[in-house]
Amino acid sequence: MSQPVSQLINKLVCENLKTLVPYESARRLFAASDNTQDEQVPVWLNANESPYANDFAVKSDLFNRYPDCQPSAVINPYAAYAGVNHKQLLVSRGADEGIELLIRAFCTSGQDNILICPPTYGMYAISAETCNIGIHKAPLNTDFSLDLEAIKTFKDKVNLVFICSPNNPTGTSVAAEQIEQVLNHFIDSALVVVDEAYIEFDIDNTWASQLAKYPNLVVLRTLSKAFALAGLRCGFTIANEEVIHTLLKVIAPYPMPEPVAQIAAQALSEKGLLTMQQQVSAIQTEKDLLKKSLVSLGDIKLVGDDNANFILFRTAQKQALMNYLVSHKMFIRDQSKQLNLANCLRITVGSSAQNQQLLGLITSFYQQSGNQS
Repeated sequence: MSQPVSQLINKLVCENLKTLVPYESARRLFAASDNTQDEQVPVWLNANESPYANDFAVKSDLFNRYPDCQPSAVINPYAAYAGVNHKQLLVSRGADEGIELLIRAFCTSGQDNILICPPTYGMYAISAETCNIGIHKAPLNTDFSLDLEAIKTFKDKVNLVFICSPNNPTGTSVAAEQIEQVLNHFIDSALVVVDEAYIEFDIDNTWASQLAKYPNLVVLRTLSKAFALAGLRCGFTIANEEVIHTLLKVIAPYPMPEPVAQIAAQALSEKGLLTMQQQVSAIQTEKDLLKKSLVSLGDIKLVGDDNANFILFRTAQKQALMNYLVSHKMFIRDQSKQLNLANCLRITVGSSAQNQQLLGLITSFYQQSGNQS
């Protein structure tokens, strides 16, 4: 039966999906739910998750009802936190859904294009490909700043411009004057989407307060990183009211499960915000300590900047080091397939104990390989 089924799938599948390679998320590469019988406990430093797992209480009395599309208990506190009007906010299943909604709402399949600036987050391209939307690229400069001259050549050729700041995986923030130039250049032709998934680690550089000045500005946010709720899948799109109204046309009727809404509301309470800020501060401290230790090991060279909750570095022994860490169930992320990131690995900042365990393994690797600083 497998052969006829394969033939049917090949006959029916969308042409633009036949060669599409799915996004290699951290959990597709290494599943966190895998249970092993040995004594080694996996350490997950490959998905830019928080090392903290906070407690929440959930009530079940509304589980028999469909949830609100845009629950006010989540929308209102997040709007207050971001400093915007609640009508300028959309909550979705992670910022990833926000990316897809923007592409579905503002790009016509088989006709329109988006612009990305690699190396950057992979889901912009994947979401465009699944919707049969073209992808133009203006690679970052060698210092990971925007190549403004290249970007400007795409005027009237793209509907959406995606800029990740702080950028994943380089940890660099885009200079305000560069984003301002992009917004002005595309003011009457494209939406400029500033992805702020890591903004709590560089909060002074947020663009959420600039909606009144730039009608074509869109900001993406999430509870996955600083709020330590990656498993919740809760993200936000911040934009002018007309943009939000359009996105509501394409979002699913019940995008926010009731348990998710309850937990998100708690995370956005006064107590929840204080917890988040304290944990961000602790991660920042650990990040500084981790950086200082890494540069003394082997041939490691730091790459980019550290304006998020991860560190990117380069080593000529990238694959051997990666294999060694995986063999000890220490999982970090290989970024070497990204443009201009040959031999680069990315480490999520973990707890103090996790970071020390990682450093111990990296030290042992270089000692065994004979490459010590």
